[in-house]
Amino acid sequence: MASEEELFANIDALLEEEPQLPPPAERARLREAAGITQARLATALKTTTQTVKNYENGRSEPKSPRLEAYQRLLNGWAAKFPAHAAPAAPAPAPQPQVPQTLTGPAAPEATEPKTAAPVQTPVVQVAPERPARPAATLRRPAAKKTAKPAVDPRFPHGPLAVLDGDGSAYGVDGIVLDCPATTIPELVEWTLKESGLGAAKLNRYGKDSDPLIVLTAEAAVKLGLPERLEGHEQRRSLRLPEDHPVVKQIAKAKWQLTQRGFGPWARIYRKAQGRERQCVQLAILSWDALDERSWPGVSEMEPADVARVLGVYAQRVITPRGSTAVSGLELMTALRPPTKAVQDPTTGNWVSGYNAGSLGTEPMDPAPPEATPEHPVVVNSGWAGGFLNEEAYQWVRSVDSLSDEECTLPFAVGLDLNTAFLAAAARLVVGLSAPDHFHAPKFNPKIPGSWLVDLSRIELDPRLPSPFTPDGTRPTGPAWYQTHTLAYAQELGHDVHPLEAYLRRETGAYLDPWHDRLKTAYVDTLADLGVTRDLDDRQFLAAMEQHKQVDPALAAVLAAIKATVKGGVGKLRERPQGRHYKEGETWPALQRPTWRPDIRAAVISKARVNMHRKLNNMAKMTGLFPLAVLSDCVVYPSPGESPLDFLPYAASGKPQPGAFRLGPTPGLAKLEGVQSMLWAVDLMEKGLNPARHIKGGDAVLDEGE
Repeated sequence: MASEEELFANIDALLEEEPQLPPPAERARLREAAGITQARLATALKTTTQTVKNYENGRSEPKSPRLEAYQRLLNGWAAKFPAHAAPAAPAPAPQPQVPQTLTGPAAPEATEPKTAAPVQTPVVQVAPERPARPAATLRRPAAKKTAKPAVDPRFPHGPLAVLDGDGSAYGVDGIVLDCPATTIPELVEWTLKESGLGAAKLNRYGKDSDPLIVLTAEAAVKLGLPERLEGHEQRRSLRLPEDHPVVKQIAKAKWQLTQRGFGPWARIYRKAQGRERQCVQLAILSWDALDERSWPGVSEMEPADVARVLGVYAQRVITPRGSTAVSGLELMTALRPPTKAVQDPTTGNWVSGYNAGSLGTEPMDPAPPEATPEHPVVVNSGWAGGFLNEEAYQWVRSVDSLSDEECTLPFAVGLDLNTAFLAAAARLVVGLSAPDHFHAPKFNPKIPGSWLVDLSRIELDPRLPSPFTPDGTRPTGPAWYQTHTLAYAQELGHDVHPLEAYLRRETGAYLDPWHDRLKTAYVDTLADLGVTRDLDDRQFLAAMEQHKQVDPALAAVLAAIKATVKGGVGKLRERPQGRHYKEGETWPALQRPTWRPDIRAAVISKARVNMHRKLNNMAKMTGLFPLAVLSDCVVYPSPGESPLDFLPYAASGKPQPGAFRLGPTPGLAKLEGVQSMLWAVDLMEKGLNPARHIKGGDAVLDEGE
């Protein structure tokens, strides 16, 4: 039998627990029974009317001391206005007492949500006081095929939130949290201790994603930041001065900023305590954190819509940590972490060890021909042996090579390959170890590296660009090539005899998980916009014509995914920035293991080879030759305004394999634009590239080619 002391201890423990509020619907019933308006209750609780609305529909919960005051009020009303009889109709299922957790038996939606739910929930535009917020009850539209991952109990509110000037933090799936912070250090503390924000790691050996807080202009001002970050330098290099009050507040609270300081994307952290990271990522909308080219229209959206766009991107790609280029590079590391826990055979202790297939933790010097002219490897060695020139196509066909039949065709039609660099990354074997130098090696198409070869003797049809140079001209002598370029020369029937090579002994398909995740993100987002794999070519073209109007928010996600691919590849060879840089000095990007110009060259080489292979097959199947190529866009003369008028199809109606094919997956083509043949020839005569302007039609003389 329990003693009196034990019983009293148990009762005291119950009394010390946080007050449990009645379900949201009961809160509203009690207030209405008392004849009190939401505005009057908000005044008594010293909060906003919208916050009271959130309490009564389950979107948010009060925190102490407001929690205790609200509980006392509700208890008093409950004594005066008890619920008499059971309701005639069943009431909606009660939400959990703390709706932000969205887990457990009371919230089955949290364990079985569908992929497209956050992207199909309509957003109410206007409420009397301010833009209305989607409910945090995870109301779902029609079910989708693919199940969304279950909510991680450590991060019940998703990966990020958008904070407005009234202290409302808009999360994914319509969740709205109350954020009481009035300074940046308070915001960081709230984010880490109360918000429930963050995302689980993408690889078992990786790290969880740090929570992201996006600040509107009003929130930035409220927290002591300038509404705009002005300066004479490039936007990405702008930051608060070290003597700014907010920077001082951060230091006084014993938080730290990364080397890039407090700019549009600011990381605030403390050293990890044990295995727990203490880091928050901030993004300031009014400081152009979301570049219009990568996130079209997003910075002008309402906070709830911004949260929706970024939330879908975070779910399908990664929680943003900077520009889409930065996120693309971070995704590589998140999916292929450099280390894993291994057991020391001597001591039996678990220590950090190399994770096979990754790029490791240490930066690696490139071979001299793979580097850039300002790289220390080049400057310090006096290298003068030339460089890899594996770049995307920028080629315009000679007007003199046009036939009379081509000139009489009425239209020029542009085709664009979907995420061509992503398609090239599929099953791409790259080097994982440092390069070794070889003289007169035998060419092996399975070994990634850089080869010095003379391909100038190879003669190809002048109506096609050379597959060996970015400008499509014939090589003039020995030059450095990536493995895929030379393998294609062999495929075309030519002998390859390298004079010299820098090759890597350890190899692997490093980009495979990166490719797989981004491909799925791209295809799923297009499908949400109505462009699915089951469409025939006519239906596909029709769906692509209006997919951006179906849902501008999702169209922005699609643009960000494409920018992540291209930017991530570009970051593999980030050049020095700033007017004070001098050749031969190191620059910050060189400290990353992911500064790998050879991997970038491999992706671009394979993409260019893929393009030429299709051009060559098109010529064989149809007798058609392109007018111009720009990266992943090609322009053809056509008898009609549609790609269906010139693409090759079998008698069965199926597209011919090997040529350009229409479709929504990476590597397949879509319509880029249509203009008149006279328009295209006029640009070609001026030395301009029709592929650059086929989408919009307008051209300028100075196009930077």
